[in-house]
Amino acid sequence: MKPNSKGPLAGMRVLELTQIMSGPTCGLMLADLGADVIKVEKLPDGDDARRYSEPRVNGVSAPFLMLNRNKRGIALDLKKSEGRAVLLRMVRDADVLVENFRTGTMDKLGLGYETLARENPGLIYCAITGYGRTGPFADKGGFDLLAQGFTGLMSITGEPGGPPVKSGPPLTDIGAGVLAATGILAAYVHKLKTGAGQIVDTSLMEAGLQQTYWHAAIFLATGQSPGPTGSAHVLTAPYQAFHASDGWINIGGANQSNWERIAEVLGHPEWKSDPRFATNTDRMANLGALVELMSAVLIKRTRAEWIAAFDAAGVPAGPVHSIGEALTHPQAIARGMVVDVMHPHAGATQGVGCPLHFSHTPTAAPFAAPLLGQHTREVLGESGYTAAQIDGLVARGVIAEGKA
Repeated sequence: MKPNSKGPLAGMRVLELTQIMSGPTCGLMLADLGADVIKVEKLPDGDDARRYSEPRVNGVSAPFLMLNRNKRGIALDLKKSEGRAVLLRMVRDADVLVENFRTGTMDKLGLGYETLARENPGLIYCAITGYGRTGPFADKGGFDLLAQGFTGLMSITGEPGGPPVKSGPPLTDIGAGVLAATGILAAYVHKLKTGAGQIVDTSLMEAGLQQTYWHAAIFLATGQSPGPTGSAHVLTAPYQAFHASDGWINIGGANQSNWERIAEVLGHPEWKSDPRFATNTDRMANLGALVELMSAVLIKRTRAEWIAAFDAAGVPAGPVHSIGEALTHPQAIARGMVVDVMHPHAGATQGVGCPLHFSHTPTAAPFAAPLLGQHTREVLGESGYTAAQIDGLVARGVIAEGKA
């Protein structure tokens, strides 16, 4: 069934030719905002995330369910000329096409931007690649791990003196998806004004470099590359995790007034005038001594006791949660960041909700990620195919419908 959304992007149609993480993240954001996102999956097995073996919910990949809700799905063999003809026909009624293939793949299929634009001059063509569509690395494939290493993120993650560490979440994958969605929205505004489409081009590399704003500022100003600082901030102190008697808490002394309140809460007002800690420059120069002194005090009380004391004093502080603690916290629930979704095979599942909220155009009510080819017949019917034509395409293996 075609989505009936009142979201801010209601009426936008998106063809999502993506898999795994970056492209599906982009599609998920657009779908949550009300766009009709049609996930075009390859045959015979669809998005590679369907085969992520663990964890599964009643045999269905939980990672696939997470990133592909609110999308309709078709299964199409683009290696067949008839499959390419189907896509070209669908493009005529689309506002956006998103793909995250290696640079040049769509051109080799005869489905590059110039070809698609002849069918629909207003098409917004968004490409998410490893390193961008230009430059000496344009033809290289990209993965989050490689992008985190290439962009320096692994050199600033972890504890000082330790080996390079990848960020827990796939920052460049998710970041590239968010950047792609942002670029698509900007291009869509341009299209609404002029009727003209265009290429939107971003990459995992650029998403990674964007995460280095503070660290890049240091290098570009001094010529020195900063290293890892654990949970500590690279520019200000004290701003990091500390161990209380029953777990870890974060304390954000990001300015002078907060630092002075911290010293008072910890029962050491003399630290405010200590020449080692009097200014942020002093504290950064003597960070080891500062952390040692603060840790000796903080270990004496529980997380809850310290957070209550810091809250009362107006100092930013909070617990270091596990993923489960974060997702089940009343604040996350109140903000709708965990949503219930019913899937025809997995049954009742949950996902991470949309992080954007609107006063007049609510985000789409969640419906489940599609079965492979679940909406093939429906979508092709909207593109003018008859039931007999669709039956023929199924028989010739050009399309598939309704597989788990």
